[in-house]
Amino acid sequence: MTMLVAAAVIAAVLTISPAPVQAGAAADAALALGAFAVFNQLFLLPALARPVYTAPPPVVYASPPAVVAPAPPPAIQREVVYAHGRHVLLGDGVTVAYQWVWVPEPPAGPPPPPPR
Repeated sequence: MTMLVAAAVIAAVLTISPAPVQAGAAADAALALGAFAVFNQLFLLPALARPVYTAPPPVVYASPPAVVAPAPPPAIQREVVYAHGRHVLLGDGVTVAYQWVWVPEPPAGPPPPPPR
């Protein structure tokens, strides 16, 4: 916007040419200083202006969603014991399939030797 205004002012100054005037050195110096002041404000001040920084808006976080732990799976009987062995359930049914395995009881050792 300021560049547009500056361009309009320059165009107006260039289109209106004043009649030549005979003046002394003091008047020439005053006109030169006046012209310098005007052009200094039009062209140097926007170049020297520093940008304005503001603080960023505060960050607002949404509350995290509620996490509900799943209910523990029901207790499973993993062993069925018999007199001659037992069945053992292996696996968890999700990542590893269930599998029943028979584990026989070791045979009883030989009877102890008779006392002497």
